[in-house]
Amino acid sequence: MSDLQTPVTNTQTTPAVPAGGRSFAPRGDRGDRGDRPPFRKNKRRVTKRRERVRSEFEQKILAIRRVTRVASGGRRFTFSVAIVVGDKKGRVGVATGKAGDTSLAIDKAVRAAKKAAIKVNTTADMSIPHEVQSKYSSGIVKMIPAKGRGIIAGSAVRDIIILAGLKDINAKILSGSKNKLNIAKATIKALGTLKKARERKVAEKKTEKTTTNTV
Repeated sequence: MSDLQTPVTNTQTTPAVPAGGRSFAPRGDRGDRGDRPPFRKNKRRVTKRRERVRSEFEQKILAIRRVTRVASGGRRFTFSVAIVVGDKKGRVGVATGKAGDTSLAIDKAVRAAKKAAIKVNTTADMSIPHEVQSKYSSGIVKMIPAKGRGIIAGSAVRDIIILAGLKDINAKILSGSKNKLNIAKATIKALGTLKKARERKVAEKKTEKTTTNTV
């Protein structure tokens, strides 16, 4: 019994072999990878977005129409957009744009309206100096200064007056036409014929002289 030696057991634990048959060594035994610093992500460059410069003009869509043209290959659809732009400081313009997409048509109309914008001759309190009436195609518009009454207008006339920054105006559409583009063009034409107070006085004096000379 004394000659029997107790079996020597191995105290080291062998790594478990997975079902696939491949064995993996612990992280510290993988060559010299254990001495490397921990992995860090590359710092991305923080790029600041450029702030979009806000345009001085505000815009309002008056009408959008879908135009159909029959060609040899079939029907072709385009969009026509009438738009009004203004800076609320006396500058206002109206134009139309046509394209196969509404966004492109709006961009064209905005660029054309900015080019065609007019400077309105206003009084010190941003009203019109005198009564004015104008006609464009089938649209007839009449505007009268109304001190302390605000903007009394409708349809496209109101949009143009607001975007031009005008106040205290009584506007009336005298024609039976409901076409917003013609009404808007008539309004722009009327605002373009406005004269300053001094110019109006000079014009009145000239007319008085001519009437007295003829009499």
